[in-house]
Amino acid sequence: MSNSLDHFRPTFEPAAIEDAKLRLAKTRFPNAETVEDWQQGMPLSYCQELVRYWQEDYDWERVPKHLNQFDNLITEIDGLKIHCLHIRSPHSDAHPLLITHGWPGSVLEFLKIIEPLTNPTLSGGDPAHACHLVIPSLPGFGFSDPPSKPGVGVERIAAMWDTLMMRLGYDRYVAQGGDWGSLVTHALMLHPDTHCQAGHINLPLVLPDDIALASDDPAEQATLAAAMQYQDHESGYSKQQSTRPQTLGYGLADSPAGQLAWIVEKYAQWTDCVQNGARHPENAISRDELLDIVTHYWMTNTAASSARLYWESFTQGDYRPIEAPMALSLFPKELFLCSERLAKTRYQNLIMFNNQHEAGGHFASLEQPEVLVADLRQWLTILQTEASI
Repeated sequence: MSNSLDHFRPTFEPAAIEDAKLRLAKTRFPNAETVEDWQQGMPLSYCQELVRYWQEDYDWERVPKHLNQFDNLITEIDGLKIHCLHIRSPHSDAHPLLITHGWPGSVLEFLKIIEPLTNPTLSGGDPAHACHLVIPSLPGFGFSDPPSKPGVGVERIAAMWDTLMMRLGYDRYVAQGGDWGSLVTHALMLHPDTHCQAGHINLPLVLPDDIALASDDPAEQATLAAAMQYQDHESGYSKQQSTRPQTLGYGLADSPAGQLAWIVEKYAQWTDCVQNGARHPENAISRDELLDIVTHYWMTNTAASSARLYWESFTQGDYRPIEAPMALSLFPKELFLCSERLAKTRYQNLIMFNNQHEAGGHFASLEQPEVLVADLRQWLTILQTEASI
């Protein structure tokens, strides 16, 4: 394949769909939880409800239909076939924008923001904010090849993404990401040969300093409280995926119901989905969208290969200061928070900081697409004003 960019049409084999439905019909469920909420994980009744809906009512062609609205490309980088969506704006002077997803996400999580970013005039926006979008699938996720050898962590992926952007003809571009996409964006900013001019993230990666640890300021305290909440109540999945991803993979690759529960629980815990005291992921993301995400993982058999990114990179954080222009959008139910003061200790050219959003959690492009687009447009305006792009 060399350096070619080949058009690609995502499809699911009918036999694989029938196999999934048969497996769902034969699901052996555990006994019920002993609490009346999500403290012990996904409630049995909801898992059974989703499994029945997935088997009987869900449209298994939704994912290919969604992806095939756009130009899908496959290209080989460092011996791996990488899948990406490439959506060029009708505005010729649009800004090249690279967007990277995380886990348990995929390129699907950006579907709602593609049109307003590529063609802002359709929604009353300014053509000056138009973007040419490149949205790749991380190695081992979706239709990108899984690495067959160790060493493909965020630094390597950042270098691969820079190669991808150059291959597409973008020798200057900007980048955005949340979750692992945030880590990849950071790595792009720190890459010595990067062609990335600026970054926008919705997950900060900043270590608390002595001021934060000793401060009574509410913003500083929120930073520490979020970190402790994650460590005490949300980090079990990451410990498993960063230490024994292969062992986990056997169960997830064999049971679609297990894959469903492993993924959907994260959308229940990490979205802004509590209403009237009750937690439910469908308060934030529709049932079909949740099952699109699960189906993408199941049909591409990427439970283990996606988890290996944690083994590669989760315990090897790079917290060096970043001098390139950075922007940060913080949503109230994000996993990690930070004050503007603390953010500036790492992002030494922090050109935008917005933590005034009324709602939203870890999956901003799914939960609050219009708000995220507004922030990205503000970021682009600042970059243009400061002649950074």
